[in-house]
Amino acid sequence: MSAHSANHLEGFEAPLHRALTEPILLGGAPRAIAIVNGTVAAAMGLGLQMWIAGLALWVIGHSLAVFAAKRDPDFARVLARHLRQKAWWSC
Repeated sequence: MSAHSANHLEGFEAPLHRALTEPILLGGAPRAIAIVNGTVAAAMGLGLQMWIAGLALWVIGHSLAVFAAKRDPDFARVLARHLRQKAWWSC
């Protein structure tokens, strides 16, 4: 009996599509953060007519989001939960 068949129970296996297990990223950044970052940068660049500052904001914001997503794809949810938590264990 092989090691794989020892851990495998017949009938208790279901195939999962890769899209169900991977985070939704847009250009390497979490989707919601990429959309908000792009919208704010476009508003600054087009609405306020400060296109260099808008472009710089987009590049810096997207780069930081990609860097954080490489370390932890769920960093946005973890950060949001961390900010909502009360200081239960404060000294």
